[in-house]
Amino acid sequence: MSDSDSNFTVWSFFKGFGKLIIGILLLIQGLIGLVVVVLFVGVLLSVSNGVAGNNDKVTVAVPDGAVLHLDPNGVLVEQAETVDPFDVLLEEAYGRNEPTQIAVHDVVRVIRNAKEDKRIKGLVLDLGALQASPSSASKLHYIAKEIAAFKESGKKVVAIGDFYSQDQYLLAANADEIYMNDYGNIVLYGYGRYATFVKSLLEKLKITSHVFRVGTFKSAVEPFLRDDMSPEAKQANQAYLDVLWREYITVVEGARGLQAGSIEQYANNLGAIMETVDGDFAKAAVETGLVDELKSRAEQNKYLVDQFGAGHDGESFKRVGYRRYLTAIDEDRDGSNPNIAVVTASGVIVDGEAPRGQAAGGDTIAALLKKAREDDDVKAVVLRVDSPGGSAFASDIVRDELLAIKAAGKPVVASMGSLAASGGYWVAASADEIWAAPMTITGSIGIFGYFNTFENTAAEVGVYVDGVGTTSLAPILATGIGPLPDAAADIIQQSVENGYDRFLTVVGEGRGLEKDYVDSVGQGRVWIGERALELRLIDKLGDLDDAIASAAVLAKLEDYDVVEMEEKQTPFEKIIGNLSSQALVVTGLDDKIRRRHVTALEKFIGEAEHQIEFFEQFNDPNAAYARCLDCQ
Repeated sequence: MSDSDSNFTVWSFFKGFGKLIIGILLLIQGLIGLVVVVLFVGVLLSVSNGVAGNNDKVTVAVPDGAVLHLDPNGVLVEQAETVDPFDVLLEEAYGRNEPTQIAVHDVVRVIRNAKEDKRIKGLVLDLGALQASPSSASKLHYIAKEIAAFKESGKKVVAIGDFYSQDQYLLAANADEIYMNDYGNIVLYGYGRYATFVKSLLEKLKITSHVFRVGTFKSAVEPFLRDDMSPEAKQANQAYLDVLWREYITVVEGARGLQAGSIEQYANNLGAIMETVDGDFAKAAVETGLVDELKSRAEQNKYLVDQFGAGHDGESFKRVGYRRYLTAIDEDRDGSNPNIAVVTASGVIVDGEAPRGQAAGGDTIAALLKKAREDDDVKAVVLRVDSPGGSAFASDIVRDELLAIKAAGKPVVASMGSLAASGGYWVAASADEIWAAPMTITGSIGIFGYFNTFENTAAEVGVYVDGVGTTSLAPILATGIGPLPDAAADIIQQSVENGYDRFLTVVGEGRGLEKDYVDSVGQGRVWIGERALELRLIDKLGDLDDAIASAAVLAKLEDYDVVEMEEKQTPFEKIIGNLSSQALVVTGLDDKIRRRHVTALEKFIGEAEHQIEFFEQFNDPNAAYARCLDCQ
C-alpha cells in the first residue's frame, strides 16, 4: 500500500467518524425537540379544555381559596395594543423588559369578576410596576372605585410594596391594610402642568416658526412662541388641576379615614414632618397614617402566607396573578341577545389606518363604526373616546360614520375617558348623549397649524435657495431651506380659520347650541368634566358602564350583550400568552425583570423613539390639527 493510499484511508476514517458523531448529535437534538413539542402540547391540553364547535372559551385553572394578586406591569391605558404572544415568549426568554400596556377595563373586569368568584379569597395590591400618565386620573379613579366595591364583598384587600408613587397610592389607599418596606417612601406632590419653552433658542438658531391658530386659549404652540406660559394658559390649566387634586384628596382621605386636610398638610409640609422622624421617609408615612406598618419584602410575604395560606411552592402565598386570572375569565354570552357595540378611539387621531393601542386611525375607527352600523344584531353604539385629538380631517371622517349610524336609526352614546379634547371632542359632539367622568379633560375647541423653516439658519452657513416658477405659489416648493411665501401663509391661516368655524358648526349642530356660545366656551380652552357639564358640552357624568346602560335605555333594550368592535385574540394566542407569563413565574424571573432598572441608554433611546413617533402623528392632509398638546 502506498503512502498516498494510507493517508487517504486514515482521512476517510476521520471523515466518516465525524459524520457519525454529527449524525448522533442531530439525532439527540431531534429527540429533544420531539420531547419538548410533546411536553408543550401536553401543557396546552392541561390548561385548556380545547375549542369545541363554535365555543372559543379558554379555561385556565384557578386554585380554590387563592387570592387575586393584582400585579400589573406596564403603563395604564384605555386600550392596549395587540401583542404577538410569540414575541412575548422571545422577549421573556432573553430577559428583555419591553414596556407593556395595561388596559384599564381589563383591570376593572378582573377585580369585578374576582369579587363574585367563590374561588378567590381576597385581593393583594402589588402596584410597584404600574405606571400612569399625568392625564390618566379618571382611569385610576375608575379602578379605585372597583377596589372599594370589592371590599364590600367582605373579602380582605391588602396593599404591599417597596414604595408608592402618588398614582399607585390612590389605589392602595382603598385597601384594608397597607404595608411598605421600611426603607420606602411616599411622596405626594399634587398635580402640575409645566412645559419647556424654546422661543429664544429658536431665535439664536435663526429658525423661523410659522404658527397658524384660532383661539385665545389654544396654547399648544406656545413653547415655540414664548419663553413662559401665558396667563390664559395658566388660568385654564390651574382650573382643571385644582379639580384633579381635590378629587384625589377626597378619595384618599375618605378611604383611609384621615382627617380633612391631612393630605394637603402632608404634601405641603413634608419637610417639616420629616424633621420629627429624623428624616425617615417610611416613618413619616406611618406617623401620618398613610401606611399601617413597615415590613421588609420577606416580612410582607410571610404575613400574606399567614393570612391566606401557602402556595404550591410552600414559600409564597396562595395566589393567582393578574394576567393568569385575566386569561381564566370566560365570557358568558350565548349570542341570543341583541348587542350594544363599543368602539374605542384611543390615542392621537391620525389620518388613515393605525393599530389599536398605538393611535386612533380615522379610517380604522370609521370602519369599525361602519361594521357596527351594518350588523343587524347591533342595536346601539357606544363610542369610547380617550384622545387628545389630532388630525381634523381624520376626526371628520369618524364623525361622518357616526352620523350615518344615527341616520340608520341606531342610538349613539359617546363615553369620554381621561381625555376627549380637540379632535377627541369633535368626534363625540354629534352623539345622542355624551358621558364623561368628573376628571375627564375635554373641550379644547380650536385649530392650529405649525412648522419651522430654516432659511436664516442656512444663510449663516452660506446655503441659499433661488429659482423660478410659473405662479405666485410656486416658491412654496423651496419652503424649508427657503422661506414660506406670504401668499402661502395667508392661505394656511384662512384654512385654519375655516377649520375653526367648521369645528364650531360641528359642536353647535351636535349639541344644539348657538355658534356664538360655542365660540365663547371654545377658543381652545380645556375644561374638566364637571365644569363641561355646567357648560352643556356634555350631558351626564359617569363611566363607561353608565354610558352603556344609557345606550340600552335609548335603544329600549332590557337584555343585551356588550360586544367590543375590535380584533380578538384566538384561544391559542391566549394560551400562549398565559404560558409565557407563567414560565417567568416558575423560573422566578418575573420579579427580577419587573424590578430591573432601565439603563440610561435605554431611556435615551426610548425618548428618541417617542419624539420620532410624536412627529409622525402630524399627518393631516390639510396640515390642520384639532389637538390638545397641553392635555398630555
